[in-house]
Parts: sequence; structure tokens; C-alpha cells
Amino acid sequence: MITVFREHIMKENITTFIKQFEGYSARETLEMFLKTYKGQVSFSTSFGAEDQVLTDMIFKIDKEVSIFTLDTGRLPQSTYDVMGSTNLKYNRKITVYFPESKDVEKLYYEQGANGFYESVQNRKECCYARKIAPLKRALNGVDIWITGLRAEQSVTREEMRLFEWDEGNALIKFNPLVSWSEKDVWEYIKNNKVPYNALHDKGYPSIGCEPCTRAVKEGEDIRSGRWWWENSRHKECGLHIKDKK
Repeated sequence: MITVFREHIMKENITTFIKQFEGYSARETLEMFLKTYKGQVSFSTSFGAEDQVLTDMIFKIDKEVSIFTLDTGRLPQSTYDVMGSTNLKYNRKITVYFPESKDVEKLYYEQGANGFYESVQNRKECCYARKIAPLKRALNGVDIWITGLRAEQSVTREEMRLFEWDEGNALIKFNPLVSWSEKDVWEYIKNNKVPYNALHDKGYPSIGCEPCTRAVKEGEDIRSGRWWWENSRHKECGLHIKDKK
């Protein structure tokens, strides 16, 4: 368990990090950061476009950095396809965390197979069992969590910074691509021949669980295909919700 003193020091480091890495590119920031804090950092990937960019950058810097993914049990086949091609390209098997069987069994007993469509509360309970609880196991002992979040992805992420304090997991969250545009992401993927999810070519800019993701129309918000039956202000699974102070 993190001590109050250590938490205070880690929170103070955020301001230092932001000043230290101001003006550096995402690749430069990652390289300096991973070398300085080797062994303290872990990256979570969902195999979306942004995460594939970071996987390529990270493995070009250090093949031993911890990278993990959350298999909810309801991912589309194309996500498993890109998982396989990524492992093959970089000759490294990314660690997979699954939900606890008892949590999924309880979810099915209380909601049925697709109860998440019925209410925001039901959907959040599903996300907790399938994503958040496994994430907490994956981040146990980690000081710094790297994510592929970008500020322009949705209204819930507009105020993100390069480094933030994650209250729920008591660690520093590092968002190297926070200022990148969608164009930046795809230019990197094409220029570096990075494998990506085939659903991106079919109108899916953001990909999660199969029953909770659909294609978006031209001009729509890039997150509008996630949990499309909900208000945009609710559209986070809980992994990246910023605590209100």
C-alpha cells in the first residue's frame, strides 16, 4: 500500500516532470523517461491506433518495458488479430489480464448477457468487472502508468495533461500522445509500418468490446461509436475518469 508521504512526493513529481519534458517530442520524452525510471513503468494497450504507436516507440527504445492488455472476453476478432500480429512483429508476447470468473458469473446472474444496454449503472458494473478490476491487478506495484490517451479524443479528455495523478490507482499517469492529432497518429503508423486493427478502415476510430462499439459517420465525434446509446458525458468505462476535487 502506498504511504501518504510517498504519495505526496509522487504528486509533487508531476509538476517537475511537466517542466522537465516541456518542448520534447513524444519519442524523446518516452526515451528519457523510460531510461530514468526503468522498472517503475508499465504501459496498457487496447491495440487501438494510439496504443500501437506507443508500442512501436516503446519496443524501439526498450523491449523489456512492461506492456499489458485487458481481455474482457467480449473483444472483436480483429483485436485478437492485431494482438497476434503485434506479438509477431516485435517478437514479444504482451501480458494479458482477464476478468475473474466469479465476477463475470455474478454479472451474468444479475444482468444477463447484455444487461449493460439497460442503464448506465449496469454498463459501469460490466466495465468494472471486465476492465477496472483486472486493471487494478495489472497496476499493482506500478508507479507510473503509460496510456495512449489524446486530449482531442472526447469531451471527457479535453483537460488532460502530459502527466497526471491517478487517484483511483494511486500512481502517476503518463500520456505521451496527449497533444497529438488523429493525423499525427496515422502518419506515424503508415511511416513506420505499424500493425493496426482492421476495424479502423471500416469507420471505427475507437474500439472496445464488440457489443459496445460501432462505426461512426463522417464528421461525428471519434468516440461516438462507443456506448452510443449514452450521453457523451458518460462515455468512459472508468479506467480514465479524472477525480473531481
